[in-house]
Amino acid sequence: MKSLREQMDIVNAYAELGSYRAVAALYGTTHRTVKQVVDRRERQVSEGVEERERRERKTDAVQELIRQRVAKTDGRISAKRLLPIAQAAGYTGSARSFRRAVAAAKREYGKRQRVYRPWRPEPGEHLVIDWGVEGQRHVFCAVLAWSRYRFVRVATDERRETTLRLLAECLAELGGVPGVVLADRMGCLRGGIVADVVVPHLDYVRMATHYNFRADFCQGYDPESKGVVEALVGYVKRDLLPTLEPGLDLVVDNTAARTWCAEVNSQVHSEIAAVPQERLAVERPLLRPLPTLGLRLRDEVERKVDKMGTIRFGSARYSVPQTLRGRMVRVWASEGEVIISYAQNEVARHRLVAPGDVALNDAHYGKAATRPARAIRPRTAVEVRFVGYGEVAERFLRAAAAAGTSRLESELRAIVDMEGTWGQAALLRALERAAHFRRFTAHDVRQILAAGAGVQAPTFAGEPLNLVSFPSAVPPSLDAYALGRTT
Repeated sequence: MKSLREQMDIVNAYAELGSYRAVAALYGTTHRTVKQVVDRRERQVSEGVEERERRERKTDAVQELIRQRVAKTDGRISAKRLLPIAQAAGYTGSARSFRRAVAAAKREYGKRQRVYRPWRPEPGEHLVIDWGVEGQRHVFCAVLAWSRYRFVRVATDERRETTLRLLAECLAELGGVPGVVLADRMGCLRGGIVADVVVPHLDYVRMATHYNFRADFCQGYDPESKGVVEALVGYVKRDLLPTLEPGLDLVVDNTAARTWCAEVNSQVHSEIAAVPQERLAVERPLLRPLPTLGLRLRDEVERKVDKMGTIRFGSARYSVPQTLRGRMVRVWASEGEVIISYAQNEVARHRLVAPGDVALNDAHYGKAATRPARAIRPRTAVEVRFVGYGEVAERFLRAAAAAGTSRLESELRAIVDMEGTWGQAALLRALERAAHFRRFTAHDVRQILAAGAGVQAPTFAGEPLNLVSFPSAVPPSLDAYALGRTT
């Protein structure tokens, strides 16, 4: 008994082909069955019989749940495991009906599944790279797609500098440059993602330009688009890493990796039924030539600007503009200098200093560095009046406090009272002279005021002497010294 869908397909096919036997061969049935289906449909149309309406089924209430579970498990969930979940959601039908509903949902899901097509790599076109991690070891893996030549190295991290350095080493070993380098969406090589399009980092673009290859990235959340290198990563973890000694030793581990690569590249590859080393010899003339000059890769790190406007690099501190506080900047050393950049723009450059030292630029803080001084905060009326005399009174107060003058507050009260007798100008001159000779009591200031203008003005070393008080004399003219002249 053909289902309604199959009967409709047969009727539509007969309308196009016009032959019972052709339709029977297309759907794997007999020409008699096709004739019966077509005749039955014609009778229904001529008699005006409507198609039988679809009966409501108990599985309709949980049909959406079945579709979601089938899609979530990629069509692998069984009806036996899904039945208790459906019963908890309100399904009251039989297990047989439920199995049929799950089978129909799986068939429908299978029609929407991805269609795989074998990749046919071209010689000299693709190099696929990826990282694998096993404990402390980070394994860099690369495969030349056509020849299946494999390159494996061990590192301590997956930084951009390490990735680019190992990629350059891989290209040097291949003896040429492929047209495209396909990589996973590793964070060390990308600068951002816009509309699911990867923006490569500027250093990676600079390397691609230098070596003349196109930097490409696999589709997001789609590891199957680079399965050739994923298979190599798994192969390395199963075959190479278990043979390494415990503990990370880059020299020993990379020596073992080179030996392993030489061994596997000289054996017949099961996928291509050829030796990768021999295929590389055929593919190498099709690779692009290596550049004559090596690419200089800088070793830069990322640092966060602290609240003092500095970053820490090499156990030393370096200042940056204050507008970058709390931001992440890139730092690297080059030819005795430390260079700091933000958003691909250089923002600071300092001379490399020793560990524990600090390199500051006054322009980053808006003014030159000054010695720290605690502000004077007068509280009593006497203190406010004395500090109001200005800078001279402030220097006097700081020097008197540093000298440990006893009863300083009462001395200030007595000095302030002298203003009414001697005037503010004379008092300020007396305070300046008292601070210079370290005389901080009110009695000392009173003695200086009493001496008046007769006191000597001190002169510091290197300054001209003040000889205004000496008498002046009018020198005679030169005629007074003429010969033969009598006075």
